[in-house]
Order: sequence, then structure tokens, then C-alpha cells
Amino acid sequence: MLDFDSCYRAVSARDARFDGRFFTGVTSTGIYCRPICPARTPARRNVRFFTAAAAAEGAGFRPCKRCRPEASPGSPDWDFRGDLVGRALRLIDDGVVDDHGVRGLARRLAVTDRHLHRMFVAELGAPPLTVARNRRLRLARRLLTETLMPVTDVAFASGFGSVRQFNASMRETYGQAPSELRGVGRGLGRPATLELRLAVRRPYDSASLLAFLAARAIPGVEKVTADRYVRTVAAAPGGTSDTGGEASTIELIPREDHVLLRAGGPSPRGVASLVNRCRRLFDLDADPCAVDDALGADPLLAPLVAARPGLRVPGAFDGFELAVRAVLGQQVSVAGASTLAGRVVARCGTPRTGLAASAEAEPAHLFPTAARLADADLSGLGLTGGRQRTLRALAAAVAAEELDLDGGADPAEIADRLMALPGIGPWTAGYIAMRALGDPDAFPAADLGLRRAFDALGHAETSLEQRAERWRPWRAYAAMHLWTSH
Repeated sequence: MLDFDSCYRAVSARDARFDGRFFTGVTSTGIYCRPICPARTPARRNVRFFTAAAAAEGAGFRPCKRCRPEASPGSPDWDFRGDLVGRALRLIDDGVVDDHGVRGLARRLAVTDRHLHRMFVAELGAPPLTVARNRRLRLARRLLTETLMPVTDVAFASGFGSVRQFNASMRETYGQAPSELRGVGRGLGRPATLELRLAVRRPYDSASLLAFLAARAIPGVEKVTADRYVRTVAAAPGGTSDTGGEASTIELIPREDHVLLRAGGPSPRGVASLVNRCRRLFDLDADPCAVDDALGADPLLAPLVAARPGLRVPGAFDGFELAVRAVLGQQVSVAGASTLAGRVVARCGTPRTGLAASAEAEPAHLFPTAARLADADLSGLGLTGGRQRTLRALAAAVAAEELDLDGGADPAEIADRLMALPGIGPWTAGYIAMRALGDPDAFPAADLGLRRAFDALGHAETSLEQRAERWRPWRAYAAMHLWTSH
């Protein structure tokens, strides 16, 4: 529930900490805004507050053209929640409703569509279909104003089933046709590269995130430097191709107040999923102030939090890829795990075609699909027999859709299913939950690096597990502070 006085104070102060948390509907204008809108603060009697942009639009308000609600970061209130609505929102962002409808979304979550509707209305003030429609509209508005993508491509990239439906929805919400929103002379040809700004909630410690990803980059798939992350993606993100050539490269470049996404020639229907996966990878929807305040209250972590404000938990572009990397990292060094991952990719991955000679150092393979890895010959790669069996069992479970490793399932349930597989214990399951499932309270307590970092802080009167109870529900962020402290 939104507290009126607190929300109104945030709007009056244009407090950026609340950007994306709620939206303000102004009854005198019929417009809804972000808390940071530069327009004059409306009178108290003329405002209504909404948890979600979809609820504001459902109540008849149109988005503000000055503060552009579609450009706000995602709500941190849902980013850290693993309950039904939180998982449903992640699946909506991945385009499940666009492809399978609300009934397909409910089936994926193992509930009835009526129950899902009831939960959405209670929590967000809008049903799932309205939330999905709002997501399409927000992405479409951004693609129109920030890119040169043709209007027809924008329609399909944002998840609409037809151009006619797209035009009607844009006119209803924005009062203008898509071409009028874009302006004259733009989007006349298909651009070779898509560029989008991904909003970030500050402070944001991108340097530590890139350093973490660089140490764990998979040779042939990822390349990470001090200022950017580069990787291969399938032509239609959300799955990898088993045929050469159907791939492109993306770059994520942190800037002062956003992360720039550059994608080479993505399929129009893959843009929504691509943006969502990049946001999860860089943990862009987290609430750094809430995390830092909670962890900084512990004298043990306070110096670490002060040294790295806005530290994030690196996510995963693909859950299965991250899980394989975690299995390969069992009982070996970080560098050793990357070497093994590179060997797996070289043998089982899909080579890209048409790379220029000047791009030899760029990522050149797609990570193997679960179906391919389940039947792959992994001998001669330096893997023990037990590790090979674990990888095949993991791949087979994902290929059979018995494991959902992309954030749409209950983290606790997935952790139990993971540990039921041969060779996967609490450390591996916790690490996968932390990064692939986005569980902010996941904590691989058996990790040797965590224990060494904790011991180095000199608090021997409690064990790591006991002390970590103080850090709930942000233990994953505490783990990152410990890992980056030495």
C-alpha cells in the first residue's frame, strides 16, 4: 500500500530514490508522471498515486511527455521478490504473455488465470493483460524516440501482434500516431545497430560489477574490459541457435546515469527479451539505498559498504549458461573454471559465421543449448567423470523443461530440484539462485572465498552463518561485499 503523505513528499522533493517505485496521476490534467518530473508539483487534492504505470493508465491517465514514465528504472519492490507476482512480472518482461497469453503465463506459474488476475489486481491495481500491454507501450515509446528502427519493426519488437493493433494502442495511450511521436525523417531505413539507454538507480558501482564478470567471462562467448561487457547472443534472444550464423553481438557500456546497450542486428521480436536479460545481468532494478542502509547497519560490513556504495549482484544473461559455469567452478579456481568453460564452448558451442578478420579477438561462439550439451561428448576436456554426469543431468533437466533457470520459478523450489541432481550441493544451488534466479537473499555460505574474507575481518566470536542472519534479505549483496573486499 502507498502512503499518501510519503509519496507526496517524494514528489515535492523530486526524490530520485523513488523513481520507478510509484507514479503520480494528476486529475486536473489527466497525466501521470514519475516522482522526478520537473513540472510544477500539483496540489494535493489533484493527485492519485499508483504502484504501477499500468494501473495509472487503467485509471484513464496518459503518460507525461516531459518526464517520460517509460524511461524510469524498474520497481525495486518487485526486483527482489520471489513470490507469484514478482515471478509473473519477470515472465511478462520476457514476453511470455505476448507469445502465450495470460493463460500460458498462469500455466507456467502453475496457477489458474483467475487466481493470477486476482493477485495482480490486489498487488498492482491492474490485471496481467493490462500490465503486459503497458510494457509493450513503454518499450515502443522508447524505441520510437531513442532509435532509428522503422515503425513496423517497432510494433513487433515491442510485442504487438499486428501493426494495426500497435497504431490503435499508441493513439489511445499517447493521443498520437507512432509516426507523430517519432518526428519527421527518422526511422526511414533499418539500422545495423540498435542503441538503447537502460535506466539505472544510483549509486551504481559498475567498476566492481565489470571486474567480477571479467574474472568469470567464458572464452569465446564473453569479453569484458574495464569499461564494457561484450557477448554473443542468438539472433532471437531467449534461446541459442544450433546453426551457424544466427548470432549477433551486444555491448553493455556503463555511463554516469545509464547503461548503454548496443546490439548488432537483433530480430525485432527479440528486443524485449534482450533488454530484460541485460537489465537482469547488470542488476539495474535494485534499490542500492535500501541495500546499503541495511548492510551498513552492521559494523562488520559498514566499512565495505562505505567503500563500494551501490555494489550490485551480477545476474545472468542466460540461466542455463550460468548454471553450467557454476558446475564447472566446483572445487577449482575461478580462472580454472573459465578455462573449462572455454573448452566446453569450443567443442559444443555454435561458431558464428562472417566475422571480419579485424574481429578475431571478439566473442565468436554461441553457448551450447541444453539439448546439445545433454548428448555431448565431454571426454578429453579435463572434466572428471562425475562432473560430466552432473552437466548432462543438468542439461537434460533444462531441455525437458523440468528446470526453469531464468527467474520465472520459485527460487526455493528450483534450489531443491537442483540439489536432487547428482553432483549439485548447497554451494552450487546457492550460487545459481543468487545470480541466475535473482534471489537477493541467496548465500553460498560454504564458499571458501566468503569464509576467508569473513575471517579477515577479525570477528571470530560468531560464525559466518550466524552473522549472515543479520544481513537478510540482502545476503547476496553481503556476499558480493565480502568477495570484493580482498
